[in-house]
Amino acid sequence: MEYLIKMFSLIGKRAVVTGGAGILGTEIAMALGKAGAYVSICDIKNYNEVAEKLKKEGIEAEGYFMDVMERNVIKETADKILKNGEVHILVNAAGGNVKEATTSDTLSFFDLPLEGIEKVVALNLFGGAILPSQIFGREMIKNPEGGSIINISSMNAFRPLTRIPGYSAAKAAVSNFTQWLAVHLAQEYNKKLRVNAIAPGFFLTQQNRYLLLNDKDELTERGKSIIMHTPMGRFGEPSDLSGIVIYLASDASKFVTGTIIPVDGGFNAFAGV
Repeated sequence: MEYLIKMFSLIGKRAVVTGGAGILGTEIAMALGKAGAYVSICDIKNYNEVAEKLKKEGIEAEGYFMDVMERNVIKETADKILKNGEVHILVNAAGGNVKEATTSDTLSFFDLPLEGIEKVVALNLFGGAILPSQIFGREMIKNPEGGSIINISSMNAFRPLTRIPGYSAAKAAVSNFTQWLAVHLAQEYNKKLRVNAIAPGFFLTQQNRYLLLNDKDELTERGKSIIMHTPMGRFGEPSDLSGIVIYLASDASKFVTGTIIPVDGGFNAFAGV
């Protein structure tokens, strides 16, 4: 038992979670904290509330304002965090979709506004992966024992889903960038600094709720189709990400880099028959 605890322990590690006040980000932060990490919650709102929630669980945590779309703001926040010590774990959990980049009965693909698509791609790829990795990665490469950068990809990166072309394209780019950065950092800077991504299946969040449930909280046709094509027969729960996050952040995965790991209840493995 002691062997397992040591392998997965994050005691003495400092973790930064961007988008840390979101549904999935909060659960990820909680998991890292319960594994022993000191956690910095970064978001545009509710970051202090989430930090207090973690503290009530006995976790060392602090909240910080961070707009992942503003490089200067990321840098300012990173400087504050780094004053307390080196960062060992970066989880890029900021992201999401918008209706303006989603096709529907009233908005065809041909009429999707460029601004909507640009917003989704920028949020998920630039703010959700590239910019924080640049700012924190510059410091993380100095860590003698390396560390772990964890991006959030999606099932859309494996199989583009109907109606959300911008989000699908952005998450495919996140997966590609994850692999590129893993190779780049290991070859050019620090062979112990790993980069991986988690590809969640279908989790109910504020961004996708309108696609999966109607006003009566009943499954939409899209929601029913997803459940039918998920062998485990349910949507993911935020806590379903806890184990994989701890694994990727800890020494249990010290020879794992450049991977995209589905957490999807079997969705990606199912051919439909």
